[in-house]
Amino acid sequence: MDTRFLGIAELVDTPSVAVVVDVMRAFTVAAWAFAQGAEKIVLAGSLDEALALKADNPDWVALKDGPPAPGFDTVNSPGLLRSIDLGGRTVVQKTTAGTVGALAVKDAPLVLCASFVVAEATAQLLRARGGDSVTFVVTGEDGQADEDLACAQYIARRATEPGTDAAEFLRRAAQSRAAAELAQGVRQGVHADDVALCLELDRFPFAMVATLEDSLMVLRGRAVPAVGSHIRQPSSSSASTGPRNSPAP
Repeated sequence: MDTRFLGIAELVDTPSVAVVVDVMRAFTVAAWAFAQGAEKIVLAGSLDEALALKADNPDWVALKDGPPAPGFDTVNSPGLLRSIDLGGRTVVQKTTAGTVGALAVKDAPLVLCASFVVAEATAQLLRARGGDSVTFVVTGEDGQADEDLACAQYIARRATEPGTDAAEFLRRAAQSRAAAELAQGVRQGVHADDVALCLELDRFPFAMVATLEDSLMVLRGRAVPAVGSHIRQPSSSSASTGPRNSPAP
């Protein structure tokens, strides 16, 4: 598999396969939304677009980076989202980096959105495709966010070398600037468990595929049964906040 790792600003052509990585926190949050029952996630290009979509569809759940704001139902935090029942609902997500990166490659034939919680499922999909060239979009810090780069490199290695160990990649993510800012409360709209939740490996047995649907970039979960057997299931003590269902294939 031929791979390249680019920041959003470095994208000058349309890749055949794009894996857009945002560990802290957009695509960890998206995975939790599916685990909490969301049917789909609409990736908004701006706060105004997110609010307009919410206004046109009052039953949709709108979320954004930063502190709570009028018109939005919640914020971009896995720790907060895990307690919300999203059964059958549509989520509108607007973030600083992750949604921007996905929209930047919206014309690619295959767009996957990823983080550590869906790493193996994402690698499994890439492995199944064989020899495609894959562009990993490192969304944070103008392509320099080490948590995103570490996750991208891990998925790329895992796609071709299934025995690759995650420990070093997770260590880099844990020591990243984003992890420190979340832990220290520099960023707003944060739950105390956010960093730990973003560093959970393969919590969910599905990948996330984004496609254009009626001019909207829509993210949906795609189950990858082959990886389900080794993924940790929530304990009974955490059942109320754990995954409800895996998305259908």
